[in-house]
Amino acid sequence: MARVKRGVTAHKRHKKVLAQVKGHYSTNNRLYKRAHESLMRSLAYAYRDRRNRKRDMRRLWIIRINAASRLNGLTYSRLVNGLTLAGVAVDRKMLADLAVRDANGFSAVVDTAKQALATK
Repeated sequence: MARVKRGVTAHKRHKKVLAQVKGHYSTNNRLYKRAHESLMRSLAYAYRDRRNRKRDMRRLWIIRINAASRLNGLTYSRLVNGLTLAGVAVDRKMLADLAVRDANGFSAVVDTAKQALATK
C-alpha cells in the first residue's frame, strides 16, 4: 500500500480556517490552534444569535405597536384582542410597519379593533 502524506491537505485546511477568522483580534487570526478555537466560538454565537434575532425583532414590533396604539387610545393587548374578534389577520411585522410609516392607516386598523371590541 502506498504511503499517504497529509501535508498538502492539512495546509489547505489551515489556510481555510485562517481565511475565515480574518478580522479576529490578536493571535486569533494568526495561529492555527487559536484561530480554530475562535472560529468554533464565533460559529456557535452566530447559530445562537440567528435565533435570538427573531425574538428581538418580535419584541421591537410589539413595542412599536403598543406605542402607536396607545396614541390611538388602546393598549397593545386590547388591540390584538380586537383584531382577533374582527377577524383581521395582520401579523405583528406588518402592524409595526404601518405604525411607523402610515399613521392614518394604523388608526383605521385601531378603529376596526375598537368597533369589534364594542360589539363584543
